[in-house]
Amino acid sequence: MNFIRTSIPDVVIIEPTIHGDDRGYFCETFVSNKLTEFLGYKINFCQDNESKSSKGVLRGLHYQLPPYSQTKLVRVISGRVLDVAVDIRKNSPTFGQYVAVELSSENKKQMLVPRGFAHGFVVLEDDTVFAYKVDNYYSPECDRGIAFDDSNLNIDWQLKHNELNLSPKDTKQPKLSQTNEIFEYGVDYYA
Repeated sequence: MNFIRTSIPDVVIIEPTIHGDDRGYFCETFVSNKLTEFLGYKINFCQDNESKSSKGVLRGLHYQLPPYSQTKLVRVISGRVLDVAVDIRKNSPTFGQYVAVELSSENKKQMLVPRGFAHGFVVLEDDTVFAYKVDNYYSPECDRGIAFDDSNLNIDWQLKHNELNLSPKDTKQPKLSQTNEIFEYGVDYYA
């Protein structure tokens, strides 16, 4: 397994080692002690989630407030997405910046999205199956979001606006500058 820090060092790309032959392949998708050793702290994942979507579906940008904030470890089982993590930690040196990476069933990459980040993805291929681990349970009262098309974030979703399919909730999210419900930089949200 290869762990790669991104331009926002708290966001990590994980590349599994693929063992393949003419029968198929095998890879480890999650090894707790290796991740803990790399990060220097343990994440206690408690739930696995999965969604299936058509090309053009955009889910995000979502996050949960403390005490139900979540770390996500995301991957694609089938198909392809552009996955995005936005730093929403007030006073962070990378506040408002984002990391975008293509995750696919072919490249098998994963992205670790820590607490303090909004997360979203756009589906680039029909019948895409997206899976992720979380380290906290869903709380409707703590559920929040940021507008996917916030011009200050300037995210290139790789598809035209008229090709996107969003939930009603995701079409009404505030811009990052319009919300005070974000995280404080330097606070240990894992304590």
